[in-house]
Amino acid sequence: MTADRRWSDPLTPDEIAEVVALVRADVRIGANPRFWGIAVEEHLARSLADGQGRPVRLVVMNPDAHAAWEVTAWTSGIDRSASLGGWSAVDAKRPGVSSEEARMIAQAARNSPLLIDALAKRGITDMSLVSIDPESITGFEPEDLIDRRLSWGTVWYRETPDDNGYARPVAGLVPILDLETLEVIRIEDHGVIPMASEGGNFRSGTWGEDRAVAPLEITQPDGPGFAVDGHTVTWQNWSFRIGFTHREGLVLHDVTYDDAGTERPVLRRASVNEMYVPYLDADPTAYRKNFFDWGEYGAGPLTSSLELGCDCLGEIRYFDAYALDGMGEVKTIVNGICLHEEDHSILWKHVNTRTGEADVRRSRRLVISFFATVANYDYGFYWSLYQDGAIELEVKLTGILSVSGIDDGQKPLSGRMVSPNVQAPIHQHYFAIRLDPAVDGPLNRLVEVHAEVVEDEELNPYGNAVTMVPTVIASEAQAGRLADPTRALHWRIESADRTNRFHEPTAYRLSLPNTTRLFAKPGSTVERKAPFVGKHLWATAYDPQERFIAGEYPNQAPVSAEGITAWQEADRALDGAELVLWPILGTHHSPRPEEWPIMPVAHIGLRLEPDGFFTRNPSLDVPPSTSAHCAPGMDHGSHGHGSHDHGSHDHGSHDHGAHDDGAHGHGSH
Repeated sequence: MTADRRWSDPLTPDEIAEVVALVRADVRIGANPRFWGIAVEEHLARSLADGQGRPVRLVVMNPDAHAAWEVTAWTSGIDRSASLGGWSAVDAKRPGVSSEEARMIAQAARNSPLLIDALAKRGITDMSLVSIDPESITGFEPEDLIDRRLSWGTVWYRETPDDNGYARPVAGLVPILDLETLEVIRIEDHGVIPMASEGGNFRSGTWGEDRAVAPLEITQPDGPGFAVDGHTVTWQNWSFRIGFTHREGLVLHDVTYDDAGTERPVLRRASVNEMYVPYLDADPTAYRKNFFDWGEYGAGPLTSSLELGCDCLGEIRYFDAYALDGMGEVKTIVNGICLHEEDHSILWKHVNTRTGEADVRRSRRLVISFFATVANYDYGFYWSLYQDGAIELEVKLTGILSVSGIDDGQKPLSGRMVSPNVQAPIHQHYFAIRLDPAVDGPLNRLVEVHAEVVEDEELNPYGNAVTMVPTVIASEAQAGRLADPTRALHWRIESADRTNRFHEPTAYRLSLPNTTRLFAKPGSTVERKAPFVGKHLWATAYDPQERFIAGEYPNQAPVSAEGITAWQEADRALDGAELVLWPILGTHHSPRPEEWPIMPVAHIGLRLEPDGFFTRNPSLDVPPSTSAHCAPGMDHGSHGHGSHDHGSHDHGSHDHGAHDDGAHGHGSH
């Protein structure tokens, strides 16, 4: 443990291993323990000096005894050895499912006579070509099995070992699985449906000769414009620290902006806190598909190594990530986090037609990203900082649609045909974001702003006057809000202490440019399981025990009993408080045939931008472009159309960034 390690840095392999070793020495965990995550207790660690050791919590299970515990501990520091604290019992059903646990139950299912017999009825006898994905069963547990740690399985068949594992669903077959005893309890068999007759491979050359694509090179001859010191990053007046947790994956800490020599805080913490994916199809092999991908599996261990493809371009700084796997071993995700700059088209521009002069500045952004592979789907999360003080989160959805089989001649009611005897159900993706704002200090308020026509005819004699109407969200009882683009609605996160030169509170504006609502009947399991998706923004007063919007242990939890809707009942004051904001990004996925056999990227996101935070445009000091593509004087004296826009997360080009580590990644799930 080095003295310069910051409290917010990701846990190191040594820290994880030393705490696990202490837990393993305790007899109560039995001979076959399983683990689900270790994380720093951030609210306690924040006040500690560097190098003192860090408080953590870890979850361990004894499947043979149907028991689980949450264990508190300290990592070693310059003045202390690693040690354990308390053991708190947890409902044994409810810790999340690790990839290792999933693989064990999948292998057990392939060996089960019940599944072997059911597949033989469908002409499938080579079990090495069968895949079983154990799925979370929260809200759909059979009543006679309610006390057991359960899963249910989706079953897939490959024609060859290198076939697309998600192209041929075995329809109508649902094994109910016990995760502790590793057995198939029973099989639901809804009848034999013909298998897909068409392949689903998407590798180069499968569907014809590759097209010609001209090379596109991204270079920075003088190196990147950012500086990295451990996990602290500075770039274009911005400063922040990179963290990583088992539950949320990438976390940004203490995001500040240097305004003429004054470090002004904007966010204390930012993360993707939860992901909920409900499938909206009554098909017997699809209706149970409802996942808390973070709370039931964990973003950390599902993080993909970015050296397995071309995810970032240019001068890149990678960060390895570390997670605790289900067997208690440290999992290294080589190049789990990517940091790089991008050109982002025009920052600002004006042509003076009277003088013929033009001023244009190109925008660049700093992007901090990671990818999580959740079985068939791949999700990219891109936090971007801009030179004008804006912050964006973009979520990119790609991978393979989760499909179901359909009988000959049938038409999907709640989906689309994507291949013969294969339908893709309608579903949704909800991303619950956690923002701990600190706009010009720790005490903030949330104000909702919308547009209204001025009805007073004396003030609006021509009928065209509009005003923006602010409403302070004073307490948690009011703090479940809906986005509404028809009213130009947005939210201001205001400082409770500082004002600008116009005597307004300094603030940042939060916008959710596109989102959706849940299309499920009130009272349905889908609706009750994740009530937080019923609003587009929640706000709470900071409480260190309220860490996750769906509750601490959503796996096999009672529906609608925990999480943010329960916290709101306290109705704590929010005006001038330490706030936590929970934006909900929801995308409604009505599949298209063009998204098969692999899905082009879909996008959703949010934007934070200064709103009275600065005196004027903070990017006035950005210099004109010196790119070779810009002719001399193009920024001053011409219309400046010569600069090419290179900014994109291009998945098809070569990656010219230097890898900090050369080993192969282990992050793909």
